[in-house]
Amino acid sequence: MPSRRIRVTGTPEAPLRAALSALRTELGVPESFPPEVLAEAERAAKAPAPPAEDATDIPFFTIDPPTSMDLDQAMHLSRRGSGFRVRYAIADVAAFVVPGGALDAEAHHRVTTLYFPDEKTPLHPPLLSEGAASLLPDVTRPAVLWTIDLDADGRTSAVDVRRALVRSRAKLDYATAQRRIDTGTAEEPLALLKDIGEARERLEVERGGISLNVPEQEIVERDHTYELAYRAPLPADGWNAQISLLTGMAAADLMLTHGTGVLRTLPTAPDGAVGRLHRTAHALHIDWPHHMSYAELIRSLDPHLPHHAAFLQECTTLLRGAGYAVFRDGNLPPVTTHAAVAAPYTHCTAPLRRLVDRYASELCLAPGNPPAWVLAGLDALPKQMADGTRLAGTVERECVDIVEAALLKDRVGDLFDGYVVDVEERQPTVGKVQLDTPAVVARLEGGTTPLPLGERLRVRLTQADPGTSKVRFAPA
Repeated sequence: MPSRRIRVTGTPEAPLRAALSALRTELGVPESFPPEVLAEAERAAKAPAPPAEDATDIPFFTIDPPTSMDLDQAMHLSRRGSGFRVRYAIADVAAFVVPGGALDAEAHHRVTTLYFPDEKTPLHPPLLSEGAASLLPDVTRPAVLWTIDLDADGRTSAVDVRRALVRSRAKLDYATAQRRIDTGTAEEPLALLKDIGEARERLEVERGGISLNVPEQEIVERDHTYELAYRAPLPADGWNAQISLLTGMAAADLMLTHGTGVLRTLPTAPDGAVGRLHRTAHALHIDWPHHMSYAELIRSLDPHLPHHAAFLQECTTLLRGAGYAVFRDGNLPPVTTHAAVAAPYTHCTAPLRRLVDRYASELCLAPGNPPAWVLAGLDALPKQMADGTRLAGTVERECVDIVEAALLKDRVGDLFDGYVVDVEERQPTVGKVQLDTPAVVARLEGGTTPLPLGERLRVRLTQADPGTSKVRFAPA
C-alpha cells in the first residue's frame, strides 16, 4: 500500500531526533545486530556462493533515491525484433545467508527494513545490504537474473530466471533518469524505460489494474530551518515500478504453474468502501461520472493538485487487507490475485529489504524442486510478514505524526488554510484537514457544527507535541 513515508534532506534538529529515538525504544526496534550476526555477515561478505553463469558483460543500471545504498534491482532494456527484452537483476541474498544460521534467524526476527526520517533499521547488516550484496555500480555481484521477453504491446512472451554474476555500470536517481529521457540524451537501455513503462501502463489499464501516484511528504532544509513539502512522483517512478510489477507477475505465474509458492494477495474492495470514496470525490469537487470506473478515475488525477492529492491519499483505504498466501502441491489459496495489480502477483524484487522475497527467488529458480529450507519455512511466512508489515505501518504513521508535531511545535495558535479531507460519520464535527503549506494532514476537532467535507477551511493549530506525536487543529 502506498505510504506517507517521510524523506529528509539534511540532518533533523535535536528535538525531532530525540522523539524518533524514543519511538524506536517504545516499539522495541533493535538498535544493532548481535555480534554473532555481524561475524557471520563478515565471513559471508568475503566468500559468497558464486553462480556458474557470468553476465557481467551486460551494462546494467539502477534507479533509486539519491542516497540509497541498498540496491536490490538493476536493469538492462533492449529491443528484440518488434518487441523488447527486459533483463532484471535482483540481489541474490541467498548467496550470503546460510539457512538456519545467525543471519537467517535475525532476518526472520526483523522481517523487513524499517524506515525512519533520520535513519533506517535494516533487515540485514549494512556490510551486506549496503555493501557486498548490494548491486552498486562498478562491482561484480551475485544476482538472480530475470530475462523477460515482451512483444510489441509489452505482453510477456517468454521468461527465464537463473543465477548469474552481474555488474552495474551506473547508479541513477529518478530525477536524473527523467531528465535524460525527456531531453533525449538517454542511451537506449534507459530511453526504453519510457517505451516499456508506458506499454505496461496501457496493459494495466486494459486489465483494470491501479497504480496510486500518492505524493510523498518530505522534510526540506531551507535557510537553516526545516519545513514539510509534498513530492509528486515523476513518470519515471511509475515506469520503474512497472518493471518490478512485471517481474512480480512473472514470478507468480511460475509459482502457480508449478503448484508451490507464496503470493501477495488483495481481495476486491467491498462496495461500501467504494461508495464512501464516491462521496469523498463529490466533496472534493472531483468529477466521477457513474460510467467511469475507479481505475479510470485514478489515472485521470493530477497529484500536483491539492484536492487530487487528498483524494489519492484516501484511495489507499481500498488497498487495506493485502496479505501473503502460501500454497503447495497444487492446492491453491481461495484468493490468488492482487486486486490493485488485477493479476496474480508476488513480492520478489526487494530481498535486501523484505524477507519473503528471498523465498520467492528460490521458488522461481527451482519451481519444481525448491530447497528444503524454503519448503520448511513456507507455512510460517504469512504471519511473519503480517507482523513485520504491521510494525512497518506503525513506524510510518508514528513518524509522520512526530515530524509534523516537531516542525509545528512553535506555531501553536497560528492560522492555516487547508482542505477538509475526511469527516467521521458518527462525529461530523471531527475529521482531518490537509494544509496547503506546510504539507500536513492532521486531526481536526473542536468545532460546534459539522465539518464541510471537501471545502477549504481556515483552521487554528491547537496542539503540536512531539512527545505525544499529536497535532490537532480546530476550525478558526
